[in-house]
Amino acid sequence: MKEIGTELYQHEGYNFMAAAFEVYNEMGCGFLEEVYQESLEMELTERRIPFATHPKLTLHYKGRPLKKQYEADLIVLDEIIVELKAVKSLIPEHEAQLINYLKATRKRVGYLVNFGTFEKLEWKRRVL
Repeated sequence: MKEIGTELYQHEGYNFMAAAFEVYNEMGCGFLEEVYQESLEMELTERRIPFATHPKLTLHYKGRPLKKQYEADLIVLDEIIVELKAVKSLIPEHEAQLINYLKATRKRVGYLVNFGTFEKLEWKRRVL
C-alpha cells in the first residue's frame, strides 16, 4: 500500500478525490462546509473507503502531550489527513493549517479540498 516520495498513497488519494468530485458534481458550490462534510462522508461510506470524522489530533512539546488539540475534518484510511473548506478561494493559511495537522500527526499525506469555488472543485495534495 505504501509507496515512496510523492507517490505515497497516490492511488488511495485518487479514490478519495473521486468521491470529492462526485460530491461537487452533485451539490455544486454555495453550501456550508458542514453540508459538504456530511455529503462526502456518505460518498466515502458508499465507496467503502474507511475514514474517521473530526478526529482529535494531539500536539506535543518536547515529547509531552499538550492540552490543546487540533481537530481535522477527516482522516481517510487512517493515513490521509483531509481539511475541507467552502470558501471563494484557498489562501496560504488554509495550507498552513493542513501542514500543521500533518506535523501534529506525523502523517505524510494531506488533502485540502475547497467546495466553495464556482467553476470547479479546488484542491491541493501535500506530501511531507
